[in-house]
Amino acid sequence: MESTITNGGWKGHLGRGLAPRELEFLLWIAQGFTSKEIAREAGIEYGSVKNRLTSAMFKMGVTKRTALVAEAMKRQIITPLCFVLAALLAMHSMLGDSPLQRDRRVPERRIAHVRIVRRAECCELTV
Repeated sequence: MESTITNGGWKGHLGRGLAPRELEFLLWIAQGFTSKEIAREAGIEYGSVKNRLTSAMFKMGVTKRTALVAEAMKRQIITPLCFVLAALLAMHSMLGDSPLQRDRRVPERRIAHVRIVRRAECCELTV
């Protein structure tokens, strides 16, 4: 029987290449946590989290965290608990017109108008 770890909306499967602590941290990364947030939640040092994630990335043959999550999903090491919702979000990201995308405005340009006035212009001489 294969054991699993559940964290948030993700389920991780032990015995598929990652140590239990690496898998636990990977599940947190899949939820969008940073290393500092994981360290705070787990009650350990930031460096320990970073070392475990680096080890997991080496085992999976990737160099970025997003690639780590994608490779773990590809190898079926982690799976979202709500798979239908995850599939729906993935399909939305492939479509061009998605209301989920952020609408970014171009910043307005502010132009300062400066007028240099000569001393003779500002004070009219009256004789």
